[in-house]
Amino acid sequence: MSGAVRRAEGPAERREGVLRVGTRGSALAVAQTTAVAEAIARATGLDVELVTITTHGDTSRESLSELGGTGVFATALREALLADECDLLVHSLKDLPTAPAPGLVIGAVPKRADARDTLCARDGLTFDALPGGARIGTGSPRRIAQLKSARPDLEIVDIRGNVDTRLGRVAEGDLDAVVLAAAGLGRLGRLDAVTDYFALSQMPTAPGQGALALEVRAGDEKGRGPIARALHAVDHVTTHAVVTAERAVLAGLQAGCAAPIGATALVDDGLLFLTASVYRPDGSERITASHAATPDSLSAGPLDEAARDVGERVVSELLGAGAAGLAPLGSTR
Repeated sequence: MSGAVRRAEGPAERREGVLRVGTRGSALAVAQTTAVAEAIARATGLDVELVTITTHGDTSRESLSELGGTGVFATALREALLADECDLLVHSLKDLPTAPAPGLVIGAVPKRADARDTLCARDGLTFDALPGGARIGTGSPRRIAQLKSARPDLEIVDIRGNVDTRLGRVAEGDLDAVVLAAAGLGRLGRLDAVTDYFALSQMPTAPGQGALALEVRAGDEKGRGPIARALHAVDHVTTHAVVTAERAVLAGLQAGCAAPIGATALVDDGLLFLTASVYRPDGSERITASHAATPDSLSAGPLDEAARDVGERVVSELLGAGAAGLAPLGSTR
């Protein structure tokens, strides 16, 4: 029998049979956390309570590069989890630093949504149809480099704000277009705003884009308790493996979440493929490496081992080709 999902009013006290799930308070974060909570409730029969946590990244008006990368969204959530204010967290995986958080582990990765980037432009314009000098908004160093590489005639505008704010700037005529993740638009029911999709071969996205991570206190992922049951119910083995491979690129390059790096991994015909690119910030140059691994099977253990192996080989090739000197990579904070 399915459990119920509700939002907590004030502090969420620990209660028998209730799983407390921490989330940022943005519309997108609440939408994706609600979807995970509903899946857990259906699969386990547990009642699930959403606990909203405010982060510095939500209240600051600085750009992501000025804030120091998307890891700013994770700190307050993790502090709440360690303080037992919730039982698990739901993160956008691309926002989660690769450096291990003491006392915490990623316990599950649900099935990935569309990993592509999209263009949301005025008058239904596609990317190729944008006129020279068109103003296109994004706050991502990776997207800035990719856009400049593909269309150096465009004016790239550094922006912040939620999805509605960004789309509003196009509707008001301040910008000709913005670049947004397909997964986020889909979770908000806003795919009607998309005028073009960027192929992953053209614009590889941030490692883990489109995927979610469920983070718990170390040890809670084991055994048969309610938290472990919830994690097992929503974990998707293939997604878990491919995002592990993508994030291995960030970790191996000791790069921050906002570094100009794109990575795409997939499992096809029994092979795990990984391609990653590092961009010069002005888009004038990029270094790309691709490798494949053959897991012994498509079960969790061999897939994870293959993901780490292929990630290490891609990183080795990128570093050998000079990727460390191409762009400021930041840190894994």
